[in-house]
Amino acid sequence: MLRFFVLFIVLQAALFGLELTPLAQAYFVEPWTIALAHISTNLVTLFDHDVVATGRIIRSTANGFAVSIEAGCNGVEATIVLVAAMLAYPAPWMRKLGGIVAGTIAVQGLNIVRVISLFYLGQWNRHWFEWAHLYVWQALIMLDVLIVWLVWVRTLPRDPHGAAPPGAGHAAAAA
Repeated sequence: MLRFFVLFIVLQAALFGLELTPLAQAYFVEPWTIALAHISTNLVTLFDHDVVATGRIIRSTANGFAVSIEAGCNGVEATIVLVAAMLAYPAPWMRKLGGIVAGTIAVQGLNIVRVISLFYLGQWNRHWFEWAHLYVWQALIMLDVLIVWLVWVRTLPRDPHGAAPPGAGHAAAAA
């Protein structure tokens, strides 16, 4: 367990450090954030044609209300936490890769729901928008990361005797 925790912290530090580099910002984070705005807008326009996306901004053409998807709101940080947890956990590499792909889809899918809900909540009531943005959705996204990781861990193969997966550490072997 200590090995997992230390590796999890080290991987998070490395991935967050990498995310902050100008190259990652220019070639991954910024394009993803713009894509998130356009994906969200495309979904919204299925039932509301008064919405447009310009860069990272989603705007209502009916009333002028707009939201800008900023760092911390694009789901990248939540995905980094999930990826670090999956990479740190002792599991076969193919299971890690499958979990990372499925987990990223789950986290980003919920983040799209978050962006759309905040867009409409902001048009309805600015106070509730701020509260949901700062408290409710932050917690829900991280709870999503935890649940996705726990579900993934439960799908990993177990030893027929109930032991931890291979490589789970020396503490499991000593018990």
